[in-house]
Amino acid sequence: MTTNDARAVVVRYVEAVRDGAADVIHDSFAEDATWHYPGSLPVSRVWHGREEIVEEFLGSMGTVFVPGTLEIELVGTVAEGDRVVAEWTAKATTVTGAAYDNRCIGVYTVRDGKITSVVEYADTHHVAETLFPGHDTHRPTDRE
Repeated sequence: MTTNDARAVVVRYVEAVRDGAADVIHDSFAEDATWHYPGSLPVSRVWHGREEIVEEFLGSMGTVFVPGTLEIELVGTVAEGDRVVAEWTAKATTVTGAAYDNRCIGVYTVRDGKITSVVEYADTHHVAETLFPGHDTHRPTDRE
């Protein structure tokens, strides 16, 4: 399915993540897409290109959950032109036995039926505690 409707592209992508449809996930992104995950986590940075986003960023996040436990629920979307804000919940059991339960928002830009950029916002404190236990998320400021 190829569509130029930005909301439909994002909903299709989130549903593919929920369903584990790797081909659809890969096909959802433009070749030169970017994904910005703000914060001070090991995954916090701007990821460049479809392969890096899908294989390295999304792929590495999949390794921290017990297979078959990830539950994604799309709460809603708001679309304006080529930009879509999607809200979803993600629940899973981590490989360390922690209960992951987060509510996330992504700001997506879609062009020509492909996601060209994402900025994702989540409770990074919860992500640090459950997905990266023991990781020092403190970043020194200029005053220290």
